[in-house]
Amino acid sequence: MTAPVFLVDEVAPGTVVLDGPEGRHAVSVRRLNPGEPVVLTDGAGNGAFGTVTSVEGKDTLYVAVDEVREEPAPRPRITVVQALPKGDRGELAVETMTETGVDAIVPWAASRCVTRWKGERGLKSLGKWRATAREAGKQSRRLRFPEVAEVHSTRQVAALLAGAGLAAVLHEEGSAPLARAELPAEGSIVLVVGPEGGVSPEELAAFGEAGAGAYRLGPSVLRTSTAGTAGAALLLGRSGRWG
Repeated sequence: MTAPVFLVDEVAPGTVVLDGPEGRHAVSVRRLNPGEPVVLTDGAGNGAFGTVTSVEGKDTLYVAVDEVREEPAPRPRITVVQALPKGDRGELAVETMTETGVDAIVPWAASRCVTRWKGERGLKSLGKWRATAREAGKQSRRLRFPEVAEVHSTRQVAALLAGAGLAAVLHEEGSAPLARAELPAEGSIVLVVGPEGGVSPEELAAFGEAGAGAYRLGPSVLRTSTAGTAGAALLLGRSGRWG
């Protein structure tokens, strides 16, 4: 089994003290002991690989760092625009997309979304998405966690699509399969996942004007909480990032 990953503010050589919530998790939940390997990361691509040297109390351990490594940003960059699902299915989508390897997640307030992020509720929901991405990043042993943006309007999503090397909207009536889309070697891929009620004709037209094409994944229709993960996995495999 690979070494567990813990989040730190800064990655540095030498002896590092891991305390606070991360230290408590390492000591009281994972029950790490001296001699066991660990990885410390800032979630931005920097990792410190080392060994536990000692443990204090219930929330502090010391790590002797053997190697500091910077993981380059992957290319092409994959962003998934995720329409807001109902209930906790948003966190499920964020969790599985993070584990799969998505680089950025953009919440989208589509016209047919039942869920609305407004005021304190919106801030709380965004916080849950970001916490989910952080925890899933550690669980999947990533050094670079996905960015979770502020909620976007349709106009903001269109602007994002306009700057992409490949702009794709998943749509059950898409004329082309995503499996055959021409992928950029560099730059970014932006994949839009609509809500359970689908992308409206007006939204599809706005995205089309921004240069996005409508693509289908396969013969079956996936739920909004799983379509982004399936689409991202296909793109990761085809782009060589899973090679």
